[in-house]
Amino acid sequence: MRRTRWFATAVLWLLACAPSPAGDLPAAPKRVPVIDCTDLYHPHQDVGDNFDLIAAYALPEVDLRAVILDVTEPYRHAVAHHENPAYRDPTGPRDPGFIPVLQLNYLFGRNVPCGTAPFARMKSPADKMLDAPRFQQFGIDLMLQVLRQSEAKVEIVSFGSCRPVAVAYNREPALVRAKVRRVHVCAGASSPDYLEWNVMLDPHAMVCLLRSDLPIALYPCATKDGPFAYGPHNGFWKLPDLRFVERMDPRLKSYLAFAFSRSARMDFLRFVEEPPPEDILKQVYPKPHNVWETAVWAQVADRCLVRRAEGACRLVPRSEVRRDDRVLPNELRPCRLEVRDDGLFRFERTEGPTNVFIYDRGDPVENEKAMREALPELYVGFRTR
Repeated sequence: MRRTRWFATAVLWLLACAPSPAGDLPAAPKRVPVIDCTDLYHPHQDVGDNFDLIAAYALPEVDLRAVILDVTEPYRHAVAHHENPAYRDPTGPRDPGFIPVLQLNYLFGRNVPCGTAPFARMKSPADKMLDAPRFQQFGIDLMLQVLRQSEAKVEIVSFGSCRPVAVAYNREPALVRAKVRRVHVCAGASSPDYLEWNVMLDPHAMVCLLRSDLPIALYPCATKDGPFAYGPHNGFWKLPDLRFVERMDPRLKSYLAFAFSRSARMDFLRFVEEPPPEDILKQVYPKPHNVWETAVWAQVADRCLVRRAEGACRLVPRSEVRRDDRVLPNELRPCRLEVRDDGLFRFERTEGPTNVFIYDRGDPVENEKAMREALPELYVGFRTR
């Protein structure tokens, strides 16, 4: 009997010590369920939305469950007149960005569902928008459905007016509280004196979220000097050109050529199957490109911005940070908010309990210098199926 027990113990020990079938391959990254609320249009209003959506599909840590199109009615017209003349946009008309989503589903072999939220502004911070046209309800329905069905808590990223998340919260607050790990709000200004673009799209939505008890990560898109200014809490930085796109997956190059050229071709899937149109891309490569979303995707995917011992900068999974890497600031700091009725807010750091965190990248010039190398290398590594 003792001999039998010894043999069984020995076999179990050998099995435990034996190499796995995967050998020394790294473990598959943990995938985080994500809902992406984006003010993505077709043709684009800001081509950065098309560009950044690639990360939602290609980052191995992200399990993209839904894309909610955050559309505002004036921007569907030939000239979008905003209260602030600086935001008048003569490049329309356009509609919700279903086509870019279909293209990326096609390229990555996915079937990520997509729906649009109401086009009109909320009437108050508590508005459930039940009177919106039925088609414009599908995005809210989809968000709530994903939350109900998800076993793990879901990260929500919001690039736009915050309206879809605010309306979903007003309709089913208990569900949203229970199933949302964090809402990443890419909007507002780090100064209480500047009314930023996304807040102006729907001030009531911003007020609703920032006064809620939801866990919020706040990434301001402007400083007191505007959206293209540099500050430790503003996520904005600029790529001097897009020449690295030449090294990207050929089908992603075609996808970007379609977006940048504002193509009206009806065969939008065939377009991304074809070789990248070099005449279009040669016009794109020298152009500078404004970026706001990188910090959000780094947080969601739990990637660190590092400077390697040899000097290269990369966005790497936390588990792949080396001992000799210098990890650059790309943090969320706890804070308290004071939110005005027009959506402007004031924040201050706190060590006490809070549900709100503010983005902090330290020295914005150093951050931009590192990102200018790290983001292109990340995108060059993305592959379609």
